[in-house]
Amino acid sequence: MDDGSVASPADVSPPASPTRPAANESNAVRIGARLRLARTERGMTMSELAAATDLTKGFLSLVERDKANTSVGSLVRVCDALGVAIGSLFEPAHTNFVPKAARPRINFGGEGVEEYLLTPDGEARLQMIESIIGPDGGSGPEQYSLRGEAELVHVIAGRLDLTVAGETVRMKAGDSLTFSPRDRHAWLNPSARRAAHVIWAVTPSSL
Repeated sequence: MDDGSVASPADVSPPASPTRPAANESNAVRIGARLRLARTERGMTMSELAAATDLTKGFLSLVERDKANTSVGSLVRVCDALGVAIGSLFEPAHTNFVPKAARPRINFGGEGVEEYLLTPDGEARLQMIESIIGPDGGSGPEQYSLRGEAELVHVIAGRLDLTVAGETVRMKAGDSLTFSPRDRHAWLNPSARRAAHVIWAVTPSSL
């Protein structure tokens, strides 16, 4: 159903598991070393981080070695436990003008997702992210929330199933939805063949 109607979350297939091995891509964004540095700088053991995030030591070890992808929700929990902003895990652009060729690629978690930061370094008022979500790709099986006042998602191409506060909106190209990023949410490209092209905007920046 592509009419933007509300559907039960049970009607939507769950995204892929966050414990799937990381894709072997030469241009993949690697965040493991920065997570490990943040943990060791705080004198936190792997066991302590596992207890704080309700994730296993084995999985966290794989993430720190860039051997596993993490869901968006799991990455948010890890960063919260470490007291670091997700934006500190990748290099943003350093000018107000961000040409397409210079967009920093980021890793906000999820499966089958290629993402780019469109707002410049230090921009605290607004965060914009461009996502190319591969077939069956999404944020991961758990819902998550972000700090912020308002979040907007706009679908440029393809389809997106966005679940917010227990309700799923099935979006198609040209559709937009505004919601509170503090509400727990998750998203999925329901197509098994076509990628989805999506723009996200959050104010103020959650990075």
